[in-house]
Amino acid sequence: MLTAPRRSLFTPVQWVILGLAFIFVGIAVPLAHAWLPVDHALRPSTYTMTLSGKFMCYAMVAVAMDLIWGFTGILSLGQSLFFALGGYAFGMYLMRGIGREGQYQSDLPDFMVFLDWKTLPWTWWNSDSFLWTMFLVVAVPGALAFVFGFFAFRSRIKGVYFSIITQALTFAFMLLFFRNETGFGGNNGFTDFKTILGYRITDPSTKAALLAATAVGLFGTFVLARWLVTRKFGRVLQAIRDAESRARFCGYDTLGYKLGIWTLAAVISGVAGALYVPQVGIINPSEMSPANSIEVAIWTAVGGRGTLIGPIIGAFLVNGAKSWFTQAFPEYWLFFLGLLFVLVTLFLPRGVIALFDRIRPRAQGADTGVGPTSAETPAAGSAPARVAVGSTEGRA
Repeated sequence: MLTAPRRSLFTPVQWVILGLAFIFVGIAVPLAHAWLPVDHALRPSTYTMTLSGKFMCYAMVAVAMDLIWGFTGILSLGQSLFFALGGYAFGMYLMRGIGREGQYQSDLPDFMVFLDWKTLPWTWWNSDSFLWTMFLVVAVPGALAFVFGFFAFRSRIKGVYFSIITQALTFAFMLLFFRNETGFGGNNGFTDFKTILGYRITDPSTKAALLAATAVGLFGTFVLARWLVTRKFGRVLQAIRDAESRARFCGYDTLGYKLGIWTLAAVISGVAGALYVPQVGIINPSEMSPANSIEVAIWTAVGGRGTLIGPIIGAFLVNGAKSWFTQAFPEYWLFFLGLLFVLVTLFLPRGVIALFDRIRPRAQGADTGVGPTSAETPAAGSAPARVAVGSTEGRA
């Protein structure tokens, strides 16, 4: 019986590059911020640390989006919901950590005192426990995604209809969290955090630890996603993306595969939200806005769907441009974002990561004196290779 050869996770060179990137972002930069004097030229500023942590959290969401959209063909416009739910779960723990340091010097959060609440609502039960909070960060987005995905996928809802439903779900939760009686701070959300695990959240060592934890989360997410897509699970996902009916007729449980990757993507987004909140210092219902979910899709498309590394590049590229534009030309940011998406769709349908694929054959041709042959270079507009799930390779 023929079996497909198992692809290695990374080449030795890729492992070296990945390791060096992690050492720089996850170790060198946090240590420089924690140990070097404030006026040292090599010390990253607090703003740089916050911005880097925020971008890495966004990159985690982009990788999750690539798993469900780039590899499975499920365009979700609800990833910001799972991101925000993870952020709110961790935000409750941070709010309990304020204690009597708040404006009203009460054991209740300030917004509850202002609304004349006497006790914590049931949703805040055990919210001062770090372990319980970590469970909620994973369980709440995962459970919601599992229940929603089960009924949606079982009903064979897909394409633009699935996108619209996920967008409507996100908008409904945003309106719910805007209400004061839900007990989540209304339109102001959670902010003014003081401590995390007993450490002052503004201390350089705490910020360094948070950035290091975020780097671990991003690199762990990337390696996990790479491991999934290079195994049989990933080949089946691509088969579902290319021809779901054929995959189902070949005996694959397409509902189980789609539900599994959909739930995993929600959990990754929730963990990213939990890492985001203590670094940025605020979480409110605007993080659930459908516009934010659309931005996640743009990061993935700009970077390059189905590549894993492309969405990470797209998240950094788009949000870096956003940080600059919203300061220099705030009124033109949305126009630039729309223009960027249109240009990438027209001229770089495979994302900016495709530029490296174009440069590599030219560099090889310059070294050997010949360019890529027509057999090596796909024709313009040609479709990517499909995964043959009916073959023995698909069942390896």
